Amino acid sequence: MAQRRYELTDFEWSIIEPLLPNKPRGVPRVDDRKVLNGIYWRLRTGSPWADNPDRYGPYTTCYNRFVRWARLRVWDGIFDAVSAAYEGSEQSVDSSSIRVHQHGANAKRGARRAPVPPVWLTFEPSAWGARGAA
Repeated sequence: MAQRRYELTDFEWSIIEPLLPNKPRGVPRVDDRKVLNGIYWRLRTGSPWADNPDRYGPYTTCYNRFVRWARLRVWDGIFDAVSAAYEGSEQSVDSSSIRVHQHGANAKRGARRAPVPPVWLTFEPSAWGARGAA
């Protein structure tokens, strides 16, 4: 079977596998690699969790594990390890393909903050060419 576009390579999996939490409970867990591929597919495509392909298992499993591992800060270790393995050339998931909903573009009303001047703007008179008082 050929490697699919959004799936982890064997090299990446060999780096990630030892970093994953392994707490056996009553019910055997779904294959971690399959779930990670489902999470990666969802993050890369920007689609809703419910649109995950069936080959990655139930979308609720992918979502729950993503959220649980985010709380445990597992993702930080994964990103650091993969980035180090690629000598810093891999840094993040491309977010240019993820669009913000039209209602997410506006700030909440009532949460107004004072405008912050740009870094380059200064209020010193000498910066404007004015001379100091003699």
